Amino acid sequence: MELKKESNTVAIDMLLIVHSEKRRAAQGTHSDPQAEPEVRLQRGGGLQGVGNGIRKWQKLEGNDLRGTQLTVEVHPQDAMPQFLKKFSLAKRLQGDKNGNTRPRQPGNKDAHAYPWDRSSLKSMPLDPQQFEKLDTYASQVTVKSGLDELVSDLLQEAHSDLERVRAIWIWICHHIEYDIEAAQEKDRQAFKPTDILRTQKTNCDGYAGLFERMCRIAGVQCMTVPGYSKGFGYQMGQSFSGEFDHAWNAVYLEGRWHLLDSTWGSGLVDKATSKFTFLYNEFYFLTHPALFIEDHFPDNKNWQLLKPPQSLRQFENSTYHKSEFYNKGMLSAHPDVSTIRTVNGKATITIESCAPTQFMFMLNGKQEHGLLSLQKNGMKLEVYPPTMGTHKLQIFAKGNSDIYSSVLEYTLKCNYVDLGVRLPAELHQPVGPSWFSEQMGIMEPSHRDPVIHTRDGRCSISFSVEEGISVLASLHGDDGPITEETQRRYIFQLHREKRTELKVQLPRAGKFALKIFVKKRQEPGNYIFVFNYLLCCTNTKVNWPVFPESFGNWGQDNELLEPLSGVLPANRNVPFKLKLHGIAKALVKGQDTWPLTLNHEGYWEGSCSTAGCQEVYVMVLENANHNFYSYILKYRVNTQ
Repeated sequence: MELKKESNTVAIDMLLIVHSEKRRAAQGTHSDPQAEPEVRLQRGGGLQGVGNGIRKWQKLEGNDLRGTQLTVEVHPQDAMPQFLKKFSLAKRLQGDKNGNTRPRQPGNKDAHAYPWDRSSLKSMPLDPQQFEKLDTYASQVTVKSGLDELVSDLLQEAHSDLERVRAIWIWICHHIEYDIEAAQEKDRQAFKPTDILRTQKTNCDGYAGLFERMCRIAGVQCMTVPGYSKGFGYQMGQSFSGEFDHAWNAVYLEGRWHLLDSTWGSGLVDKATSKFTFLYNEFYFLTHPALFIEDHFPDNKNWQLLKPPQSLRQFENSTYHKSEFYNKGMLSAHPDVSTIRTVNGKATITIESCAPTQFMFMLNGKQEHGLLSLQKNGMKLEVYPPTMGTHKLQIFAKGNSDIYSSVLEYTLKCNYVDLGVRLPAELHQPVGPSWFSEQMGIMEPSHRDPVIHTRDGRCSISFSVEEGISVLASLHGDDGPITEETQRRYIFQLHREKRTELKVQLPRAGKFALKIFVKKRQEPGNYIFVFNYLLCCTNTKVNWPVFPESFGNWGQDNELLEPLSGVLPANRNVPFKLKLHGIAKALVKGQDTWPLTLNHEGYWEGSCSTAGCQEVYVMVLENANHNFYSYILKYRVNTQ
């Protein structure tokens, strides 16, 4: 027996030896019981230090003896037991507010089916909005003296065990800061509730210990659960062994155990700065066990509250769905593994959501090398890593907010690169029309597929446009210069019977991003990117010139039939045919001036000689009583 004293706490270490009757008879009455502990301690193990203040107990196993190590602790009533520091949290005796009742261990009635049945994010029926008044009250309660008075104040507006747990949860999540420095210490004293209230800082086992203590005072059964976690510092696909790195709580409500994590409910640590920020996360309050297991693996499988329980290997290999994955309405992702191996240089990921959601992705920190298409309830992503090796893929979602949040991460293993699938750097997300483009006023597209293949380097894309919406398009490629000035010159925009048509001519073979923007005509501000198409052409003979340059007076409903090329041959008579609305006269001006006449079909037509000029303009007179002509189109004359 050994007597130890730490500050105002006394701990007595003893070894309890229990023998069967047969064993005792075999040993006889002359064995020396005092010698056994000595031998036992030499053969066995002891306490093993574990990071983050959590200790694991190693069983003492010898060839001849069986014993159990005990520690009896005597400490002041208001002090946090040193057992929090010295023993596995799973081995501690728990009790009610009087410390004299041990809550029952979880059983079959507590278990939820795995995998998740998509019924609810919570382990019991509840709507967080039902706590709105209680949450506001609890978050504003201040510490006046001790822990008992704080709990008493919090329970003033709580009228059930659920509301008592909620009030304690809200107060801790809004007042206790994660102590990063303390969490990184290898050997430190356990946090006392009095110290936590004074500094309002602690680590994960401090959060869990404080929550448990406050629940005891409130008369609610609560347990602290240690285990592994996919939290701060987690690397995708990593293995877990040895020491536990986290602790959370289980509470007994309405005849069943439920899980929560007030550490992760309170905020997050920035990886770049290692600073904690209060950011309340509702997800970790009474989380459905089939979701909780994705980033919490308890030391005792019974505390998974699952049937069947998951193995540690399953925990390590499963996809890392962050809490925002479910907060933003995601339901599932495929593949459901953390590491994906490409097939013929491509990896495909799909996500199902309960409502239309905007997504984006980053491969190695850049929004490149992928085709992300939005679907009514989810998205599809095809990724083409540019090099062989290991790559980091992050997927972000908007949900109901205006901010993208990281919801999913994968490790990609690529052993083959298809050089023929190199995508333009300017190919932004999403590709192809979707519910979002309809929401932005673009409907009934002629091409639903985001990828368009053209043999001769030309294509025509059309769609209906909501009243009052202006459309802008630009073409972007990587092979050779397309200046910002000419990005829109390879596209000519027409309007026919409430439909907008985009005629596209590619300057060469290759892959191009055709980006579509919209803007409400009556509102100030810039055009908003909506989506893009990927245009592909393998014909190396393609070398189309730009379209004619259009000016501000080129009307939305005007139509150009010929000439479509913005570069005219020299010393030729070139025919012109256009449909122009709301004008009195039209002419073409080169070296000389040639009038256009209005035919019975409503087209203005005529011809112009390009001899002796470098540029040709189409001009219109809007009011017959005026003599001022406006430029609407400009052509360049080829000098060769």
